[in-house]
Amino acid sequence: MYSSTPSVLHHDGQSPPLMAVTGFIQGWKEELAAVRQDLHAHPELGFEEHRTARVIAQALGLMGVEVHTGIGRTGVVAVVEGKANKSGRLIGLRADMDALPMTECNTFSHRSVNPGRMHACGHDGHSTMLLGAARYLAQTRNFDGTAVLIFQPGEEGYGGAREMIADGLFTRWNVDAVYALHNWPSLEPGQIGVSPGPTMAAADKVEIIVTGRGGHGAHPYQAIDPVLVAAHIITAAQSIVSRNVSPLDSAVVSLCAMEAGCLDAMSVIPDQAKLVGTIRTFKTTVQEMVETRLRLLAQSIAQGFGATAQVKYTRIYPATINHPYQAKFAADIAAGLVGEANVQRDFPPSMGAEDFSFMLQAKPGAYLRLGQGGAAQGKLLHNPKYDFNDEVIPLGASLLACLVEQSMPLDDASANS
Repeated sequence: MYSSTPSVLHHDGQSPPLMAVTGFIQGWKEELAAVRQDLHAHPELGFEEHRTARVIAQALGLMGVEVHTGIGRTGVVAVVEGKANKSGRLIGLRADMDALPMTECNTFSHRSVNPGRMHACGHDGHSTMLLGAARYLAQTRNFDGTAVLIFQPGEEGYGGAREMIADGLFTRWNVDAVYALHNWPSLEPGQIGVSPGPTMAAADKVEIIVTGRGGHGAHPYQAIDPVLVAAHIITAAQSIVSRNVSPLDSAVVSLCAMEAGCLDAMSVIPDQAKLVGTIRTFKTTVQEMVETRLRLLAQSIAQGFGATAQVKYTRIYPATINHPYQAKFAADIAAGLVGEANVQRDFPPSMGAEDFSFMLQAKPGAYLRLGQGGAAQGKLLHNPKYDFNDEVIPLGASLLACLVEQSMPLDDASANS
């Protein structure tokens, strides 16, 4: 467990009004941590989150809120009504639920019991924080409108947000805005980052199949070596960003895997080689240019060697673009919880991707980072030694709850009813 800093609950000796929410939820920290550790011990991949969804739905049911299951296959939606509904507003809060296909290397008691499955990105913590926010909102209901709490499946490459939207998420609950947060090991506990505009990159997948002519390794002149062609494509692809993308823009081209031949056949030139990689961009114009250049390079290089190259380019997630008003509003709420000095309002964008982007394409909203520490110890996201920091659960739950309360404040008459 990482240590928390005093700034999570106090800063400069001050206790802003919003901090009362954190104090309220702080009393449930041990219960919430137990839930989080249970979810961590039972990780499930995208659209397989049957146990996770069941645990979440049961917890929500005990809170006395309206619960809907099976949204986007394994998603869960909870609806919490405020003391009043004069505003007619709905505010959405989203947490992801799925784990990664990884083997955990931790030794603590709540390590994964599912082989090859691990909560290495903190989605167990995200779901737990939203459960904490749900419990607070259900008990207090100090808002004028409706809170829509979205527990989303399949964030890790499965497009669960897109599936929930296609399944009528925003048709059934036409939210005015939607918010999400993600733990961030490079930020210390008690710090929160958010920025208007681009915050996470678009993620595309590229597959390149190079076809040559197999032969004997001792007689390469009789063959067309697809391994050699693939090597030239890998090298040339690195020039796309440096020589085609403006230095004021951002892009990443990473060819991350290659499959060709047989390791036991040292003298056999194969017929084919396959490359797989990812492209990350923020702007659609840059995304289109990179795709075009990569296709041309691969095909031209292959042709030059007498081979062919088939390029399959798949757009997985669009860029996550925060809406300016909601980003500023969320930053103001964060400042009320942890103090202005602990809020980074121009947090640097990440080349990582996030399928919350689909929700932000459909609705105004913002995506925030919640500091949890651990980066200095190598406990990074998608690392086999990663674990969510339970000390930040009350702050994360408070931030989510306050986004609802402050988006839909009660008038004096409703507050006193």
